Amino acid sequence: MLLLTNFIIFQVAWLSSVIGGAQDMPWLGPLVVVGALAVHLSFARRRFEEILLVITCAIIGASFDSALVAAGWVSYKSGLISEYLAPYWIVTMWMLFATTLNVSMRWMRNRPKLAALFGLYGGPAAYLAGEALGGIVLVNKLAALVALGLGWAVLMPLLMWLSENLDGMPGQRRKWIAERPE
Repeated sequence: MLLLTNFIIFQVAWLSSVIGGAQDMPWLGPLVVVGALAVHLSFARRRFEEILLVITCAIIGASFDSALVAAGWVSYKSGLISEYLAPYWIVTMWMLFATTLNVSMRWMRNRPKLAALFGLYGGPAAYLAGEALGGIVLVNKLAALVALGLGWAVLMPLLMWLSENLDGMPGQRRKWIAERPE
């Protein structure tokens, strides 16, 4: 049940984010993501770990996507705080993505090569889908796709490692955080 819920909520929130960004309603995605985070955290046994993972992913994602914007390889139609930073709705999408790491993407744990391969192809594919929906423009398509593929190939194993160590979902052990009573 948790796996299916996680998958469906991710899809709805992802679409809301991209379509909101494309239709000059950049607030729509973050609004739906807040709901998705609330549902995700309601399933968590150790919310602190999940919140820490979400915040860490937001920082990593904001840095990565802002580098792509600053390089001039991608641009966004709405939600920009600065012409050199990723829009806020993209940052909340990274927070949303964090909710999948300990649930629907758990199968990539301890498989860094598979995670890298998934990132190499899945990262650019998601951005191409976002471009098709009008939420993002790959200004220099070749440079953007290469950077996205390489970036996600590095980030996915890192994110999977983080998720393994910051796992607050039911039935899982923590590695970094000292045990405390629930």
